[in-house]
Amino acid sequence: MHRANTAMAAGVMLVESDSLVRPLPGLLDGLSKADYNRLRAIGREKVLEAGQLVWSQGDEQIGIYLIGSGRIRSYYAAPSGREVTLAYWFAGNFVGGPDLFGTGPHMWTSVAVERSELTFLPGVALRRLALESPSIAVALLDALAFKARCYSAMAQMLGTRSVTERLHRLLIFLSHIYGVKRGSQIVIGTPFTHGDFANLIGSTRQWVTVQLARLQEDGIIRYDREMISILNLAALVQDMD
Repeated sequence: MHRANTAMAAGVMLVESDSLVRPLPGLLDGLSKADYNRLRAIGREKVLEAGQLVWSQGDEQIGIYLIGSGRIRSYYAAPSGREVTLAYWFAGNFVGGPDLFGTGPHMWTSVAVERSELTFLPGVALRRLALESPSIAVALLDALAFKARCYSAMAQMLGTRSVTERLHRLLIFLSHIYGVKRGSQIVIGTPFTHGDFANLIGSTRQWVTVQLARLQEDGIIRYDREMISILNLAALVQDMD
């Protein structure tokens, strides 16, 4: 089990405000050494390679996974086959809510996007620790509340912003949270495909391809091999006003 670097953001998701996900509210932050060790004692380490499932939508829920390193994508698959990405989660967060203690089926699928180190916390043992330790119980509630805020913000964006505005907002989010200033441009250090963007904003890969090409022609971004550079952030921000 790894302690998170609290300077990092929690992940990538569709939200109106960057402040929702920065700084990272790590599940283990603030726990005493004794409580941290108690959690560690019930944990089982697991390594997933890119493309391996943490679980599938509908599988029985038996606990949660803390992310020590790597990137996990959580998404909902509709009966039509269309997928909506809820978020990409990074080190310090967990996947497995909302039923932390393992009741009922999983509501969505989680899969490793890259090689990821996880710690599985079985629901029955986690519930016992929450009953024994108020600090652990509060940490779990705080982490779950954070997830609820993220998903509520995503629902608000999907319901109130056009698909163009959602794409622009996502690019602004990425530039603020994962951007590195290089001269007059901002290079986003996390690679994403057109399909990734489409699933995050509730659109199609073809539409995203056309829109990114248009933004590139207008000199607002540069897209090359899944890496994006923001050349004119002000233009994206202006479109959100």
